[in-house]
Amino acid sequence: MSIGGIGKLDMKRLDLPLLISLDALLTELNVTKAANRLRISQSTLSGHLSRLRDLFQDALLVPSETGRGMVPTERALALQQRLSEALSQLRDAVTQPLEFDPKSSKRTFVVAANDNVFTILGLEVMATVMSHANPGLRMAVIPASDEKLVERMANGEIDLFLGDITKVPDALKARFLLSDDFAMAQRRSHPRGLNAPDLDGYCNLLHVVVSTRADFSTPVDDILTTLGRHRHVVATVPNYNQMALVLSQTDGVATLPRKLLQRYTSFVDLVDIPFSMPPFRLAMAWHPRAHKDFAVAWLRNSFLMSKGLTMEESRADEVRS
Repeated sequence: MSIGGIGKLDMKRLDLPLLISLDALLTELNVTKAANRLRISQSTLSGHLSRLRDLFQDALLVPSETGRGMVPTERALALQQRLSEALSQLRDAVTQPLEFDPKSSKRTFVVAANDNVFTILGLEVMATVMSHANPGLRMAVIPASDEKLVERMANGEIDLFLGDITKVPDALKARFLLSDDFAMAQRRSHPRGLNAPDLDGYCNLLHVVVSTRADFSTPVDDILTTLGRHRHVVATVPNYNQMALVLSQTDGVATLPRKLLQRYTSFVDLVDIPFSMPPFRLAMAWHPRAHKDFAVAWLRNSFLMSKGLTMEESRADEVRS
C-alpha cells in the first residue's frame, strides 16, 4: 500500500517516526506544540519535517501569513485523514488487549453527550463503571457539540456519542437505545393545579426553555406555529439540569422529554401537553475503528443492558451497523 502516492521504493525511506511526526505536525500546525506532544526536541522535529518534504517533494507545511503557526498544503490536507486513521489502526493492533476486564482495566472511557441525554442514558452506566471499585477504570463525559467529533472518535479520543438519532453523523455506526415522549413540568403546588391544560391555557403559561444562545424558540414553538398558536417564553437556561431548580422557585413551566423530567419529581409535577410531538429517539454511536475494541464493546453493552436491551433487540431498530 502507498500513502499519498509515494511509491514502494520511497516507502523504504519513510519510517514510522517520520509518519508519527507528520501526523503531529498536521494536528498541531505548530512545530513547538507538535514537538511537545511527541516529547522530542524542536530541532529533531524540524529535521523530520525536512526529510518529509524531500520524500513527498512538497513543502507540506508553510508559515502562516499571520506569523502564527503553519498552514498545510493541498498535498498535506489530502494525507491527513488517511494518515491519522492508519496510525490509529496501528496503535489498536499493538495495544488492544484480547479481552476486557472491568475489575482490572486501566481504561478511561470518554463519552460525548449533552446533559439532557446523559441524564436519561448515562447515569446507570456511570454507576456500573464505578461499581467495580477499580480506580483505574474511569469515565469522562464531555459536551457533544464538538465540530471535530468524528475526527476525535477516529483518533480514539472519544469512545461513544449519545444523542438524537437524527443527529448521528453518517461516518459512525449506531444503535437505537430508547424512545421518549414529552411532558410539561411545573413546581409542586403550582397555582394552576394538576390538570392537563388545554391549548389556550398552555400557551398562556410562563414557559422556560433551554438555550446556550439566548434563543427563545424551540421545536415546540415550530409545532405551535403550525397550529396557529404562540406561547409565552419568558426565560432561558443554558442547560437542562438547571431547569428543575428554576421551576421549583417560579411559576414557570417547561416542556421536555418525560424521562428527563422524571429524575426531578421531588421538585416538580408532570402533566400531559395538549398537542402531539414526535418522540425523542436516542441512540449511541461509535467509530468503525472501535467496532472490535473489547473495551468499547463492553461499554456499548452496558448502555444496552441499562435500557433492558440486548444487541439483537436493538438491531431491530438500528440506525447503522
